[in-house]
Amino acid sequence: MASLNYDWRDPSLPIGALDSGLGGLSVLREIRKALPLEDLLFACDCGKAPWGDRPGSWIEDRVMKIAGFLTAHRVKAIVVACNTATSAAIDRLRAEFPFPVIGIEPAVKPAVRMTKDGVVGVLATTRTITSNRLESLIERFAGNDRVIPVACPGLMEQVEAGEFHTPKTRRIIEKYVGPLIDQGADTLVLGCTHYPFLADEIQAVAGKDVVIIDPSPAVARFLAQRLTEEGSIRKTAGASAISRFWCTGNPDARTETLQKLWSPEVRMESLEEAWPPLRDEL
Repeated sequence: MASLNYDWRDPSLPIGALDSGLGGLSVLREIRKALPLEDLLFACDCGKAPWGDRPGSWIEDRVMKIAGFLTAHRVKAIVVACNTATSAAIDRLRAEFPFPVIGIEPAVKPAVRMTKDGVVGVLATTRTITSNRLESLIERFAGNDRVIPVACPGLMEQVEAGEFHTPKTRRIIEKYVGPLIDQGADTLVLGCTHYPFLADEIQAVAGKDVVIIDPSPAVARFLAQRLTEEGSIRKTAGASAISRFWCTGNPDARTETLQKLWSPEVRMESLEEAWPPLRDEL
């Protein structure tokens, strides 16, 4: 386990979060709602996204490098706001760092509890759909219900491009969601952190009676619980809670989408310039 040169239980320290791209902002916004007094640092790998077709060892190494950047900023917790990264690297992160490390995974358990017709659809990236973690969730919780995993290539890219309500986005959603509804799915799990930004379009395609489950609020609640248990939750406000954002690739190209998803006042900073270990990597 890494030896940190700071007291990570200090309540004044920030919370770090990471993702392959901008989808993790869906988790971060729920953290902001649940923990409005906390400073938040978000680092994403837009220049190398998507991670879904990368080898697991590459993803694990990449996650550890970004986690190193966050710990250099003295974080008191790391949220892995990415299903793919959680599957590939959460165990190593927890072995490496003493502070809370919170991951995210498809919400199969609550979906099975909520389905009335016994058919649940899981929308996710190809790597998440084929992961042992998802297979284990289905085996543990599906019971007699039918859980249908669907890989959704293209949806992440629409979010990264800021195309939330375009005809192209609607066509892609119809391609994946339509067959699930035809098979009787009455509950859909958003198994990628990008997809909550498309929830309105997904709901429109699925129909108003279909339940859509976003696991992000549960992640934020669990983070708050862990910080409370460790005595590191911030209970008094500073001057104002800050939010900072870094990405690999061209930060200017991502700032417009960031501002749509978060706030017009924020901007994206260069992760490679801030953290040299991420430079020049294939």
